[in-house]
Parts: sequence; structure tokens; C-alpha cells
Amino acid sequence: MGAPAKPTKDQLAAAADRTIPDVIAPGLAVLFSGINPGLYSAATGHHFARPGNRFWPALHRSGFTPRQLRPDEQEDLLAYGLGITNIAPRATARADELTTAELQAGATQLAAKVRRQRPRWLAVVGVTAYRTAFQRPKATFGAQVETIGTTRLWVLPNPSGLNAHYTPDSLAAEFAKLREAASA
Repeated sequence: MGAPAKPTKDQLAAAADRTIPDVIAPGLAVLFSGINPGLYSAATGHHFARPGNRFWPALHRSGFTPRQLRPDEQEDLLAYGLGITNIAPRATARADELTTAELQAGATQLAAKVRRQRPRWLAVVGVTAYRTAFQRPKATFGAQVETIGTTRLWVLPNPSGLNAHYTPDSLAAEFAKLREAASA
């Protein structure tokens, strides 16, 4: 089965402000949280769906999955003890379209979701969004001191192809550090 068809320009425009369902279950090893869905993801209904987003390759190359999954296979993550959600639920063309208040409200809702579902780790992809949403201006990548209930927090680099600070190899290495911590 090949990749789904690429959304049209009109479909992308119509996806603004849409939400997409979480891929979540109780007791996951790791719940990954994006910042918010992009228009491509909202148009397809799949997390990290834009071609060039390096989430799926990093997940595989770090050892979380035995093969690289496609965004339309996102439900398969549950079998590996993994899930996906977002800090802010509404789709935008760019994450910087979200307000500070929206990110902070999203973090409150995310924390409530984490308390209900109790994953061992919550991994937020994007340190700048994490700092704003969780009001931790000095946060760095990796394990955080804070927890949400019994859930540990980890901050990963944003896997967007626009994040030129991380190569595919260095991004996979950051994901692998989390995989090792989650396996311990």
C-alpha cells in the first residue's frame, strides 16, 4: 500500500483550525506531544504528516519502531506502547500563529490528559513551545525535573524539516536517548 494522496491547496486552506484525534491509550511507555497540527496533518488526519517532517524517520532510526511507519499507520504505534497528541489542538500553517495563552491553556489540558492516561513518559517535541506552554523558560532538551503525576517529562528537538539545527542523524540520536530512558 502506497502513501495517501497529497492534499490539494484548497484542502490545506480548509484544514485551518481543525483538530485531529489523539493516538493514545492508558499506560503507554511514551506519549509524544507535538506543538499543534500543521495544515497538512489536519487535512490528512495524521500526525506529523507533512513530507519532510522527520518524526517518523527519527522514531524508526532511534529504535522505537522496527520499521519506518507512515503517518497513515499512526495507530500501529499503540502496539509499541507509543502514542501522539499535541499541546494545542487547532491546526495552523505555522506554530508561531499560536498565542502564549493558547499554548499555556493547551499545556493545562495536556497535563489533565496525562494524569488520566498515565504514560511513563511525555515527550514534547519543540523546546521553545515547551518553555512557553509549561512556563519553563530555561528548559533544555532531555529529561526534565518536573513530572505530571507519575509521568516523567522529556523535551526533544522539533522534527520539522525547518529545524536545520538537527540533522536526521542527530535527531535520531536525541530520540534514542529517550528510548533508552523509557526502556530502563
